[in-house]
Amino acid sequence: MSVPNKRLLSLDVFRGITVAAMILVNNPGDWGHIYSSLEHAAWNGCTPTDLVFPFFLFIVGVAIVYALQSKKEDIVNHTPLLIKAFKRGSILFLLGLFLAFFPKFNPETVRILGILQRIGIVYFICAVLFIKTKPRTQFYVMVGILIFYWIVMTFVPVPGVGPANMGKETSLAAWLDRLILTEHHTWVQSVTWDPEGVLSTIPAVATGIFGMLMGSILKSTTKSSEVKTVWLFSFGFIAFLLGMAWGLSFPINKSLWTSSYVLYCGGLASMMLGLLYWLIDVQGFKKWTGVFVAYGVNAITVFFFSAMLVKTMSLIHVNLNGEEVSSATWLYQTFFSSWLSPGIASLAWAITFVLFFLLLLWPMYRKNIIIKI
Repeated sequence: MSVPNKRLLSLDVFRGITVAAMILVNNPGDWGHIYSSLEHAAWNGCTPTDLVFPFFLFIVGVAIVYALQSKKEDIVNHTPLLIKAFKRGSILFLLGLFLAFFPKFNPETVRILGILQRIGIVYFICAVLFIKTKPRTQFYVMVGILIFYWIVMTFVPVPGVGPANMGKETSLAAWLDRLILTEHHTWVQSVTWDPEGVLSTIPAVATGIFGMLMGSILKSTTKSSEVKTVWLFSFGFIAFLLGMAWGLSFPINKSLWTSSYVLYCGGLASMMLGLLYWLIDVQGFKKWTGVFVAYGVNAITVFFFSAMLVKTMSLIHVNLNGEEVSSATWLYQTFFSSWLSPGIASLAWAITFVLFFLLLLWPMYRKNIIIKI
């Protein structure tokens, strides 16, 4: 399948950087030896790793504008576009659900929500908003979501617990996860709540809308490249400051996807995209971009198969010093931890994982092959 002629190269690069980072932080050699910047914040706060997922949802929003802007202008196209958006969102959700099922395929304990599921939900809702509304309305919806979520999380009492709070197991979001998902279908590492849970998916939609608003600026035909860059930096910086300020009373928190977190991460994503846009699409510094574009144009594909590889390797067992271990453990201990310090070995394994998939993606990039989801 050929690559479309008109793509925003900086967006592909940004997506590629983001998904490569996602694979890097998801696949350390040893979860007990991870550098702090490659770990999620324990609860409140934000590390570089906590930026990865909201950056991707922001990019989803920008990409919606580039994919649908010209098509939505004719109202005759709306119904086909909505159907297509529903199909794509459903496929993403089902891919995530398949990853949750694999390899045990136990419906009694499968995790219902997850990363791909959230991407699918956010994509569909944002696509509907983009097709049916204008940027001004989208902005109002985003602001409404952020205020609504703040009110719900800080003022609504938690049934069976008491006053509103932001505890891991006692917040309204955790209570709703247990009510709807039940403890059998939440994140296995928490059981009583889900970081991609029901209530926190609502503000995640706001992250996608933020991306759509910035995408509408970039897609504008009435603004110069310089003006577009300034607007991305300006809106990004304002959102970043607002997120920091709001975080003083409504803490920045990835697991709860707080409103302050949406603004903080959206602001940084906007400035990052603005920088890449200026360097790549405006100034023409493109020679270094190939590696990241290779990841960016097949982002969902590489994310899905990287997760599948990890799960498959856990099924294959080999003998190591008289003990049966997974193939991943054997490779890690044999080629990395046997001669490197724990932290470096763990990071080296993760980098090797990223490079391995680059070897697979590079020929696809050179042949302009994109697997569309």
